[in-house]
Amino acid sequence: MSKSDVVALFGNRFLTKPAPSETFPEEGMTALDAMRLLDADLVMEGDPQRNLATFVTTWMEPEAQRIIAENLHRNFIDHAEYPISAEIEQRCVRMLADLFHAPGKTAGCRTQGSSEAIMLGALSLKWKWRERRKAAKLSVDRPNLVFGGDVHVVWEKFCRYFDVEPRIVPLAENKYTIGPEDVAAHLDENTIGVVAVLGTTFTGHKDDVVGIDKLLRDVRKERDLDIPIHVDAASGGFVWPFLYPDSKWDFQLEQVRSINVSGHKYGLVYPGIGWLIFREESDLAKDLVFYENYLGKTDATFTLNFSTGASMVLAQYYNFVRLGRQGYTYVMETMQSNARALADNLRSSGRFEVIGSDLEQLPLVAFRLVGKHAYDESDIAWQLSAERGWMVPAYTLPPNAEGVKILRALVKETMSREQVERLTEDIGRACATLDQKGATSDVERARVKGGTGY
Repeated sequence: MSKSDVVALFGNRFLTKPAPSETFPEEGMTALDAMRLLDADLVMEGDPQRNLATFVTTWMEPEAQRIIAENLHRNFIDHAEYPISAEIEQRCVRMLADLFHAPGKTAGCRTQGSSEAIMLGALSLKWKWRERRKAAKLSVDRPNLVFGGDVHVVWEKFCRYFDVEPRIVPLAENKYTIGPEDVAAHLDENTIGVVAVLGTTFTGHKDDVVGIDKLLRDVRKERDLDIPIHVDAASGGFVWPFLYPDSKWDFQLEQVRSINVSGHKYGLVYPGIGWLIFREESDLAKDLVFYENYLGKTDATFTLNFSTGASMVLAQYYNFVRLGRQGYTYVMETMQSNARALADNLRSSGRFEVIGSDLEQLPLVAFRLVGKHAYDESDIAWQLSAERGWMVPAYTLPPNAEGVKILRALVKETMSREQVERLTEDIGRACATLDQKGATSDVERARVKGGTGY
């Protein structure tokens, strides 16, 4: 038997050869070899169950996974051939509009994630502002958008990509969200809208949407400027309705005209799926809608992406009908309970300050060291990963709070109380190790990140 025959029978030829990476391969390989090649690479990645950094869903029920797998070949945008997928999208839109208290008939769509939804929602703000200005025979050359330093970077991307002046409200130590007193000075006739965040990436809290709404209603009355709010509910849109049902932040507030939410975060669907919901049909700028018929029927589209799989839309609908309000409430309350247990453990250790756990917050724990140490939060994150494989991010807050460094642990649907206790113990062990050896050098941290994929 030749050596190639032996390899084919017993092994994988890439056990002793580098994987293709620089040039397009001349020859193919068996399906089994290709699968094993990828498996060998992916085994070096982190364990999603220990990834407390990502907001993105890392587990779904087997039935949902089956729906996804059986529909990966279905192109969502082809409404002529797949009209049921299109109808299911609109069912989800109507359900979300109901969840967010839309007053009547509305418009909305699925997107690849909240980044696309934000781009579309902000474009509609700009187009609607332009319509109002043109109707009044006023200039349309200096649009601006007001938001806090607590927003996701996609808002700054929008402003750069679509020629809008960003008016960013800075944060401060011990003030990690914004309210009407921060926004008022930035408003003028060229303001296309104000962004309010529901569940910030940094600490999990919300901007004062109620206060900003009142400010904008007063501005409309006193200055004849109708400035809308877009709520970036990427994370919080599937949390607040179930954990804080009496908290007003959505279309119950008059100036809230559009909302984005990520289905692949607390909507409990794998990436990527997001949603954009308008208060009323008239809040969608008509210039954003395109009509085409080259897939077999005339369709109106206003997404940035065209072809995309239907799987995650179907998976979102599965979650809606599988869980309902009762089920989502149960899941969110379970995560919140475990987050509070972790917060109590960290606070009781005497090593950490827990940030804002007495406020409305996502199911997460934001915490920072107290007292003087030879190491900081980044060293703890490094030690946790090196010793136990936990991925807990450490980062500084936005200007003008960049002097504050924190750790953040997301408590997911799959995190049990036993794992909360284990994480607490592992954080304690990491600190004890650092007490003895001091800070991990930046050189060593960089070396391992570059060499092993940390």
